[in-house]
Amino acid sequence: MFTGLVEVVGTVSALKGRSPLRLTIQSTLPTSEIAIGDSVAINGCCLTVVKKTNDSMCFEAATETLTHTTMGKLKIGDRVHMERALRLGDRLGGHLVSGHIDAVGHVKVCEMRGSMLWVGVEVPESVSRITVARGSITLNGVSLTVNDVDKSMIFVGLIPHTREVTTLKHLSLGQAINVEADMLGRYVEKLLEARQAPTVSGLTEQYLKDKGFA
Repeated sequence: MFTGLVEVVGTVSALKGRSPLRLTIQSTLPTSEIAIGDSVAINGCCLTVVKKTNDSMCFEAATETLTHTTMGKLKIGDRVHMERALRLGDRLGGHLVSGHIDAVGHVKVCEMRGSMLWVGVEVPESVSRITVARGSITLNGVSLTVNDVDKSMIFVGLIPHTREVTTLKHLSLGQAINVEADMLGRYVEKLLEARQAPTVSGLTEQYLKDKGFA
């Protein structure tokens, strides 16, 4: 689990292979505090540390990850967001983030509005329908508040601090971006689907209530 608060911005220093893709990222994260097998979110995607040096870590991205995220589009020299896994007892400054990408969105709006960078991301309906205004969304691993949702578009406003400490200030029209919806929305949707599902063999919600199970 993660919080969506970027710890550092690292740099892709090496790429090797295709499936799995092994990527090496240099950063200022204290590798002495990170063990082989630990999870680190790279642009919001949870990856496992397979090798490390004093100033870099290696990760492997399998076919499933490359298919459903932007990991396969990375190039040497690209800057990426990095966050170590949340520890029990840490402050939850952003929101609960799983590191499992729901979709790759595309930037359709990117314009300054006063001191705020207004960004609109086109996402699949499966993401937009469980996203609400003033709720949370994760874009490339950054926890953000949703300003508005309009059909297939999700809009966020980036304050100066967010732009300063992330790479989101470099977003461009058409750019692909990792999107993770608020997991609360996923569970609510699943619960509603279960409530609306046809009953089997006379087992109903009312029956369970009558028997003290609900």
